[in-house]
Amino acid sequence: MTADRPAVARLHRMRWSMTPLYAACSAACLIALVFIAAAIDTRSRAHSLDSEVAGHAEALSRAVWMDQGVLHLEPLSEDELAGASTVTAVIQRSGDSPVRVRWVRPSSGTALPAAAGLDALWAATVRTQTTYLATVAAADGRKLRWAAAPVWDADDIGAVVLTAIDPGPREQSHQELLRWLAAGCAALVLISAGTGHLLSGRSMRPALRALDQQEQFLAEAAHELRTPLATLRLVLEAGSAEPDRSAPATPEAVRLVDHMGRLVAGLLVRARIEAGSRELELTPLRLDQLVEQVVDELPDDGAEVTVRTEPTVVRGDPDLLAQAVRNLIENALRHGAAADRAASVQVDVAAGTVRVRDHGPGIAAAERERIFGERVAGRPGGTGIGLAIVRWVAELHGGTADATEAPGGGALLTLVIPEHIPS
Repeated sequence: MTADRPAVARLHRMRWSMTPLYAACSAACLIALVFIAAAIDTRSRAHSLDSEVAGHAEALSRAVWMDQGVLHLEPLSEDELAGASTVTAVIQRSGDSPVRVRWVRPSSGTALPAAAGLDALWAATVRTQTTYLATVAAADGRKLRWAAAPVWDADDIGAVVLTAIDPGPREQSHQELLRWLAAGCAALVLISAGTGHLLSGRSMRPALRALDQQEQFLAEAAHELRTPLATLRLVLEAGSAEPDRSAPATPEAVRLVDHMGRLVAGLLVRARIEAGSRELELTPLRLDQLVEQVVDELPDDGAEVTVRTEPTVVRGDPDLLAQAVRNLIENALRHGAAADRAASVQVDVAAGTVRVRDHGPGIAAAERERIFGERVAGRPGGTGIGLAIVRWVAELHGGTADATEAPGGGALLTLVIPEHIPS
């Protein structure tokens, strides 16, 4: 199959144009998945952070208590949870006085918000009457996630427990996840592009094979029909030029037309079988009778064809087998003539085997396999594909076709079809 044929070239260009389209679609889907995954991870981390910092604050707010306006902070010194957060503090406010920090860990207090931030946390907790969450900048510039849980003194909020966690490490982990997702997305795009290119090539193979079969069929049709058409033209021209020869030329013209009809039918059967539009229909038939019928249909051109047969039954397609046998005999008649006399061909049929022997120059050992290839040039008047069709028919029926040297000189071509044994 040659890649420079226009139809094949168009298919290859289509394949290369489909690859970036496939990669772009894959990239769009993967990018959407990355954004969805990133959004889900962001929400999940934020929820986890809020749950953790709020849990710490609420647990510590239950550890301390108010007794007649007196705040008891002793349990904080022994509670390990007080050191579990980035910052833990207890603030209190009396009337309109500023918020006071009653307890803080770490003791430096640099991680606490400024006074305005503490006032805002206190006011929000008093307003909501429940645990309040907010992101507030600490005095050292870090933005921490804060939870403020109320400590009740009878029906009033007497103090607020603050806990804070630095979201920085979680944010770094999130950014690392995004980098991995981006790298994975890029890798998957490349893989999908390569896979799409391979799959598109695989999906186009049937089309390329069909094109190749179509080209082969057209070439075979042209080769097979060229010789009988040329002969038919000569016969008709001779009849037109010499009216006295018109009547004798008519049977020859009819024979050539029939021959071309058989060629066309055989080529169409082969094309349909190879394209998969027709199943091979194998029926039991007498191979010896089929060969005798083919020989009877040969033109009487002075060549001597001797047939020896023994009854033998095979399972096959009669049209295809007839074409294969005809090609074998015509090849022998065309190439097997001796220098001093007309062609003499012996055909032997027995046990599912057809042997065709001629008395020509024979076939060189190096050429005996090549002659069964497609479109092998032969002598003038030949199609170059006759023996290729013989090999194809043989293999289609589970048989073989080969060429050897005949005893005493000449070529011996053999077609073997498995015999049918009735069950």
